[in-house]
Amino acid sequence: MDAIVRPLRIPPEMGIYAEKHDIFHLLQTLVRHLMVDKPEDPIQYLINFLKRDSVDVPRIILLGPPASGKRTIAKKLCEHTQAIHITFLDILKEDSDLSRAAQQHQKKKQKIPKDLWSQLIQQRLSKQDCVRRGWVLEAIPETQEEALCLQEAGVTPDHVVMLEAPDVVLIERSSGKRTDPVTGDVYHVTFMWPESEEVAQRLETPSTVMPADLIAKKLQKYHTEAHALKRTYHSRLKTINADQPHVDVFSQVLNYICTPRHSPSPYTRRILLFGPPGSGKSLQAKLIAQKYGIVNICCGELLKAVSADESHMGELIKPYLESEQQVPSSIVLQILTERLRRMDCSTRGWVLHGFPQDVEQAEELQESNFIPNRVFFLEMTDDIAIERVTLRGVDPVTGEWYHSIYKPAPGPEVQTRLRFNPRHSEAQLLKRLKDYWNHAANLQAFYPQAVYINADQDPHTVFESLESRIVGQLPKVLSNQETFEG
Repeated sequence: MDAIVRPLRIPPEMGIYAEKHDIFHLLQTLVRHLMVDKPEDPIQYLINFLKRDSVDVPRIILLGPPASGKRTIAKKLCEHTQAIHITFLDILKEDSDLSRAAQQHQKKKQKIPKDLWSQLIQQRLSKQDCVRRGWVLEAIPETQEEALCLQEAGVTPDHVVMLEAPDVVLIERSSGKRTDPVTGDVYHVTFMWPESEEVAQRLETPSTVMPADLIAKKLQKYHTEAHALKRTYHSRLKTINADQPHVDVFSQVLNYICTPRHSPSPYTRRILLFGPPGSGKSLQAKLIAQKYGIVNICCGELLKAVSADESHMGELIKPYLESEQQVPSSIVLQILTERLRRMDCSTRGWVLHGFPQDVEQAEELQESNFIPNRVFFLEMTDDIAIERVTLRGVDPVTGEWYHSIYKPAPGPEVQTRLRFNPRHSEAQLLKRLKDYWNHAANLQAFYPQAVYINADQDPHTVFESLESRIVGQLPKVLSNQETFEG
């Protein structure tokens, strides 16, 4: 085949390296900042950007109705994260042509045009303090139209927090609001009084405090836009009950913004399943492969398939399989790695069971750069394994499997023709169980962040337990001496 049109073969090392060093996330971050900041010299900008201590800085939008505590939470967030606290009033006070243009509209009691409003926000966020330390936008945006303008300008937060509280609480809070003229901090006569007597004595009633009926109108206006804002930011939004002590509100907000968002970076699932005979590895691997479109690789079935063809490797392993001897690890690894290098495994991912069977094989698999990012041990007692395995037989006519307890044959005729695999005898099974447990502890130590699943449950319950760990955030790929993150 012409080299130009030959299918691209992706080395497994590429995906592992990209995941280990967050290459996809890094590229997304660089492109996002380029689109927002629009530097004159993009190359130099990227060089300077990569020289920073961290490319990930807080990018937070804090929303909520009047008197919900936005100012207090925003200030605490900025103290904790060192991000820049930004309000639209602060932006208007800046000395720039855009700010002066916006002030002229306000003086004429005109609405600031959305393009000018968007440019003001973008201009502020592109300054070095925001670029280096991140930002918290308080009460920006106020409408869905403004939110869409920010999105068009490339201003996309990583976290959006919306505070909520009953209107009656907000009206009471608003009427009891007090401000510190020195620091600008907001307090309340009932809910949040300062501990310092000196601060308490200088508190003032803000000029912005309105009668209850006007506050109610502002709340109504807020509610008309809040639902649309929720829809706009639904993928990164967290609503938090503000009708509780501000310390608790802040704790919940901080917990949310410190939780990394699910990365949209592409990755392939590489899953290892361990478990004693009868634990359901084959069934669970089949369910996982069907659900997520990844390649199901049973090492034993793979060896049988290779021995059935007329290749050199097939002829080499056929005597071992016919005499029921163990195929040498070096040959197994050669066959397995050749399968894992194929395009379907490289692009779609894989779920492997039946290998490795000991630490030496696990080390060889890792040295071959086939490193799993999910490892599961299906756990069950020997008594349950014996009950599951020794009582099952196959109908040679239909190929259907039956079990004396869990899935009895439909009638005497089928029951009499059932065939039982000699490997499923109790004596053979006890030997296989002994071999498994001899190596299980060392394998568990080799994969310290493996997940343990109780296999003595309904198969679909086991699958749900596996799936809950599969769909979660993937850990970084590290060596066995290190620990996984996530």
